[in-house]
Amino acid sequence: MDKTRLGVALVAVVLVAQTLAALLWSPDATLTGIALAFNAVAAVSTVLLVRRGGRAAWAVGGWCAGFFGWHVLGLGELAGWWTTGLETAFLIASQYQLSVVYQAVMATAAGFAVHLLLPRQRQALDT
Repeated sequence: MDKTRLGVALVAVVLVAQTLAALLWSPDATLTGIALAFNAVAAVSTVLLVRRGGRAAWAVGGWCAGFFGWHVLGLGELAGWWTTGLETAFLIASQYQLSVVYQAVMATAAGFAVHLLLPRQRQALDT
């Protein structure tokens, strides 16, 4: 499996998990709507990446970077590293340990998807 396909698979897993979490455990209808809108746009970007190839990787990588940042923000909030006032947005089923694991796994998956999807320039080795 090449890097792009693995990255797309990770994006799909992140989108499905985030959508389910937003639908099942979000305490706020506005937050659920925002989450579903962001997930829908990311899903469309991912479909365009699959259809068009490499040029759309930047858009999907950007969405994944945003998802990474959101989950790192949630992990820091739950760990008490900083306070944003969004703690309820990051709780899953009101269970602290499950929420920390969820945020850590989602941040890792989104970060790894960014790593896989963004193109790299090869540098010539000087000998």
